[in-house]
Amino acid sequence: METMDHYHQVQSTLRPQVQALRELIPQTWASFAELHKSSMAPGELDSSVKELIALAISVVEACDGCIAAHARGAARHGATRQQVAEALGVTLLMDGGPASVYAPRALAAFDEFSS
Repeated sequence: METMDHYHQVQSTLRPQVQALRELIPQTWASFAELHKSSMAPGELDSSVKELIALAISVVEACDGCIAAHARGAARHGATRQQVAEALGVTLLMDGGPASVYAPRALAAFDEFSS
């Protein structure tokens, strides 16, 4: 059962592992970080929409670390719970059964980070 700080814990658990890898491949990691920054920058789509897209992809990829990161991003960029729910509805259309497991996790992660 997930607690109210589960997705904070996911990020906390991953942080030292990410740091260790980043130290081994600093140039590659810096390039990835720049890609993330430029991809999430507001343009014709604002950052909250981009975070919702990333959150939906995270569900389809069944990536709890990605769900945590993009649920947090969606909350930080002002996405509403209803917007998250509707984006997650699209994952059910596109991914079926597996999304029915990870979409509720993504909503719980958003709730955790938006509270």
